[in-house]
Amino acid sequence: MVEVGRFNKLEVVKEVDFGVYLDGDDLGTILLPVRYVPEDCEIGDWVNVFLYFDSEDLLIATTETPKVEVGRCEMLKVIDINNAGAFMDWGLPKDLLVPYSEQHKPMEEGYSYVVYVFHDQDSDRIAASTRLQDHLEEESVWLKPRQAVDLLIAGRTDLGYKAVINDKYIGLIFRDDAFRPLKIGERMPGFIKSIRSDGKIDLLISQATLQGDHDLGEQIIQHLQASGGQSTLTDKSAPEEIYRVFNVSKKKYKQALGTLYKSKRVLLKPGVVELV
Repeated sequence: MVEVGRFNKLEVVKEVDFGVYLDGDDLGTILLPVRYVPEDCEIGDWVNVFLYFDSEDLLIATTETPKVEVGRCEMLKVIDINNAGAFMDWGLPKDLLVPYSEQHKPMEEGYSYVVYVFHDQDSDRIAASTRLQDHLEEESVWLKPRQAVDLLIAGRTDLGYKAVINDKYIGLIFRDDAFRPLKIGERMPGFIKSIRSDGKIDLLISQATLQGDHDLGEQIIQHLQASGGQSTLTDKSAPEEIYRVFNVSKKKYKQALGTLYKSKRVLLKPGVVELV
């Protein structure tokens, strides 16, 4: 099936001076302007093209790659605002519209926002929305704890960070599970921490955080043994340094160190952790 707002492999069916026409199945023939036509392209060849609506709202093909496709999320910059809404740069000649009705809060020119891109069937146009909750699911019966996922940080809350999961769901990374401040628009691999009783999704950015304090404690012991019995990685160290070595948050590391100290397996001295 030919999809608007996505890449499609289409057959060349007609050549004209200003380009070639492609077989768009139920959508009819679609023009690929001459500047995008591959060299030595002939009738019967198949080309991989992106389909969108040009400035005259005509369906057109291009070999250029946009920053985002329909059905996906991305952080884009607002470059203009008028009475129709906000227009964002998505890498194509015609800018991407975010209608006022699809703005969670009024958007401002020059700022970047995480948006969901969709094909509005009623108006037959490609548009974007910052109202992610209207287009993505906040509950799931398909995701499972420890499952690896792709995350896009979409916003901050009092509890932590909202993240888009695989362009389909919205979940929450609690602040204590983030080893460092996360940036809006940042992409990273992540994991499902748990599915709450109400179906809401909690996330982690490190699978190591799923390990118990005992497992982490043993890793710390092994690290000390390999370092000659001492380490300068203490509970005062930077979160980034702790994550680089153990792939856990600073809070988790401090808890494991405390457990080892109470069990008299390590000594905590100023600037040094020492193996007993």
